[in-house]
Amino acid sequence: MHSNHKTRCLIIDDEPLAREILRQHISGVEALQLVGSCSNAVEAISFLQEHPVDLLFLDIQMPQMDGLTCLSKIRKEFPDVKVAMLSVSQDPELIQTALKRGANAYIVKTIDPDDLAGALRQALDGNVFTTAGVTEDPAERAAKDAGLTERELGIVRAVARGLSNEAISKELWVAEQTVKFHLTNIYRKLGVSNRTEAARYAFEHGLAEPDDSAH
Repeated sequence: MHSNHKTRCLIIDDEPLAREILRQHISGVEALQLVGSCSNAVEAISFLQEHPVDLLFLDIQMPQMDGLTCLSKIRKEFPDVKVAMLSVSQDPELIQTALKRGANAYIVKTIDPDDLAGALRQALDGNVFTTAGVTEDPAERAAKDAGLTERELGIVRAVARGLSNEAISKELWVAEQTVKFHLTNIYRKLGVSNRTEAARYAFEHGLAEPDDSAH
């Protein structure tokens, strides 16, 4: 039976504006439910002791206790909680440190709001460390060259894996109509006219690895 359980989220950020923007993004994703927001790590840890939380958004730069110190503490005390680090920095060293300390996702604050749900879905689904809004990866560079957005790259990769529109919509937490809309734009940008050609283009231009394809 399909579970109606929503992912319970907690925001930890010392900037009221950042908390408000994130709150708006979360309210736009049906599968997420905001259960609270805290302005510092100390508040957050006492909140976690009292309330069940599945995913927390943790700002890296905060007074009292910085995000990375807080992350280490959370990993020790609440190992099951997924953590998405928030930062304005794309510094590879900082990303590496967040990964080593147990973050599930690293989200750059300038991310396109439309790409947030997909990034979180990946972070929640498994042990894949997701960086959103960072453009270091060669596939993302190839996507940029082709004029694709991060969301469109995710859809092209899913097509290359042989997923249907319905499966893609479930994986990325968007409506099937939205997937169709993106595919129209993708075909136009890549100069292809169907899924097979899009998949072939993805493999030939490094947007997807042949290992990504369905068996």
